[in-house]
Amino acid sequence: MSASVTSAFTGTVPAGAAGPTAGAAPSRTRFVNGRVLTEDPARPEASAFVVEGERIVWVGATEELPEVYADSTYAEVDLGGARVMPGFVDAHMHALMLASYAKQISALPPAVTSIEDLVDAIRTRRAKQGPDRWIEGWGYDESLLAERRSPTRWDLDRGCADAPVCIIRTCSHIRCVNSRALELAGIDRTTPDPPGGEIERDVSGEPTGVLKESARDLVTPVMPKRSTADAVADLVDLGCLLASQGIVAATDLCTLNGQDAFPYLEAAVHAGMPQDLASYVLWDDVNDIAGYTIAPELLDRSRRAFMAGVKVLTDGSVSGRTAWFDEPYLPLAGAHSEDTPTYGISTCSDANLDRAIAFCQRTGCQLSAHAMGTHAIDHTLERVLRAGLWDAGGVAPLRIEHVTAPSASAIETMARLRVPVVTQPIFAYCETGSYLANLGKERTRRSYPLRTLMDAGVPLVISTDAPATSWATPSDPFTNIKAAVTRRAHSGFDLGQREALTVKEALCCYTREAARVIGFEGLGQIAPGYKASFIVLDRDILAVPASELDQVRVQATYIRGQRVV
Repeated sequence: MSASVTSAFTGTVPAGAAGPTAGAAPSRTRFVNGRVLTEDPARPEASAFVVEGERIVWVGATEELPEVYADSTYAEVDLGGARVMPGFVDAHMHALMLASYAKQISALPPAVTSIEDLVDAIRTRRAKQGPDRWIEGWGYDESLLAERRSPTRWDLDRGCADAPVCIIRTCSHIRCVNSRALELAGIDRTTPDPPGGEIERDVSGEPTGVLKESARDLVTPVMPKRSTADAVADLVDLGCLLASQGIVAATDLCTLNGQDAFPYLEAAVHAGMPQDLASYVLWDDVNDIAGYTIAPELLDRSRRAFMAGVKVLTDGSVSGRTAWFDEPYLPLAGAHSEDTPTYGISTCSDANLDRAIAFCQRTGCQLSAHAMGTHAIDHTLERVLRAGLWDAGGVAPLRIEHVTAPSASAIETMARLRVPVVTQPIFAYCETGSYLANLGKERTRRSYPLRTLMDAGVPLVISTDAPATSWATPSDPFTNIKAAVTRRAHSGFDLGQREALTVKEALCCYTREAARVIGFEGLGQIAPGYKASFIVLDRDILAVPASELDQVRVQATYIRGQRVV
């Protein structure tokens, strides 16, 4: 790497001044001699800024620093030409799930590359923890397994037959469980598919252990619940990881086990998790609770942790063949030509979606709609427009997640009404095998049309959906940015160069736009009045070759004026 790209930042301060070491930052600090990408449209670039307490009070050129900020009462950090930018805002992740998954079996490469590897990992975990206790894992993707198929109950039984086993797929929409787990949940060949879900069965009608969409919830009541203390401790640990990746604010876009994540997030903030946090509750979990509401004070976005809204699942995933398209999936290998074409699954009835919309209208919160396939996107927009938009406290009332294959009419509607799209370039980047098998080359290249959406004027946000993706470090922003800019899969497959973003555009989608869409107060820009939540990079992300974007690392992370990394 050339010297012009590598950072010389050391974080040193003049002799006698307090240094901004992790965990304790001066309350009055000037940062000078940097290359600052501010994300402030009024002043996109700067070389210096001043922090007082949690806020930025001045931004400009080092040589223009006002005298009032130049005296010895201000500590000084010489950035040494380092690239500085606002910290990342992950607008769509599942923080509570991601925190707990760290304690489970990771079914991802390089640790697990085959079903046999997974069986061995289960067998090892069973030997360590003894009988009866649940064995849990996450992240499997059949396209990344040597056998190129999903594991089944019988595979998991070989790893452990005397204790329940549950391995959740990378998309988080599908669980694979063993025979003991099916038995505890009361699932057998006579159990009907629940609305919006499927109990996969073999040719004889026996459940295979693969539970899709709402069917995955059939085992939730018999699964163990982690203690509050354990969950909070896991979140605090997650906060350290996220800070090391430059993430200064994160979200919880619902759990899949019926838990409301907000109390855990709020407790984690008090226990030392540094990020600002926003929480969405899954509508299916609260729809049947009489009198359920969200207290107005919890919607206050000036809180460190706040409730942002509710989430509905209108379809499934591409890799799970449950996203709801207007074109059929390609036939599975070995399928007969006369088999009925598969278009995916509509996982939310009109009545349920309408109730969620009405709830958001009544409470003034935001509706997050998971919609990957063309039909799901169109249908969501149609139901919302039929009901009418509402005031969501200064943020967009509706945000649509993923948006794999939007129709031209959906793009026009989203642009006209300023409906934000929160999407994940990392999906096609790391799940290429399943996308190609299910959609084919051309539809895969048309997926996630970032350039088309941006040029049309649709508010666009990039996020990870961690841990619901097949990547060893699912919350890593830099791999996601590389995917958006190069439009090439990790395998090298061309994902459609016409839909690529520039690096600056991708960074804006990950900072300013993400903070705006969720409503994080004071985040996403390095500008007077904003929180001093920014990152220092080890090289200039605007100058490195696109192929090396995933090699960029964070040298320092400041959150609300305090250096935490």
